[in-house]
Amino acid sequence: MKLPAFFIAHGSPLLALEDNDYTRFLARLGQDLPLPRGIVVFSAHWDSPEQLVTVDGQHETQHDFYGFPDEMYELVYPAPGDPLLSRRICELFKKHNLAHQPILGRGLDHGVWVILQKMFPKADIPVVALSVDSLRSPSEQYEIGRMLAPLRDEGILFIGSGGLIHNLRLLSEKDQPEDWALSFDEWIAKSLEAWDLPSLFAYEKKAPHVREAVPSYGREHFVPLFYAMGTADEGRRAQRMIQAYQYGTLSLNCWMLD
Repeated sequence: MKLPAFFIAHGSPLLALEDNDYTRFLARLGQDLPLPRGIVVFSAHWDSPEQLVTVDGQHETQHDFYGFPDEMYELVYPAPGDPLLSRRICELFKKHNLAHQPILGRGLDHGVWVILQKMFPKADIPVVALSVDSLRSPSEQYEIGRMLAPLRDEGILFIGSGGLIHNLRLLSEKDQPEDWALSFDEWIAKSLEAWDLPSLFAYEKKAPHVREAVPSYGREHFVPLFYAMGTADEGRRAQRMIQAYQYGTLSLNCWMLD
């Protein structure tokens, strides 16, 4: 069973408590997908120059955010890990001479559990979290994802969790998205649907309003896209399944990659 890969925006941590079109979409997506044997998530909230891999048999829940309602800190997502899947991932990294490090006891950050809590609320599917390196080139990030592509044939679901537009300094109270945010997302959509790697890899020079959408201090939220795309290199098909916005600029979207 070969599953598609996804890029999924995880938005604000408050998404875990919200009931809206986007969270209901995530719930339906989890119900509609064939049951994965395991889930591998490249998380924007684990940025490291070395490739890191969780190897836990059971995960704790990280509450890696501040100033939120008390209810947020009571939420848990007690998903199991899969040490054998972690070992398989490490073997593939080793095969491609990628320096990597197994990590025990980190727990799942909110970039992982907020979306999985909506998609698979029973928390009964094994999860392996992987770091990203926002300082690598997009082509390197893509190649790391491609190293793991064989696991898609083994029932593994890959998710890149981040945000194509994630600039907390430009959030507003507007109900409607800013024009520049729409323009950036549409450029990404056109490039993704064409699987135009030269343009996407040069997004910092070619995409409109890129400095607003992907500020230098927030690049880690954009790059999970390339890792997820790499796992889908064989088919090179991209479909935007939903597009929404919060706070005027926070882009909430899901891309299926196959």
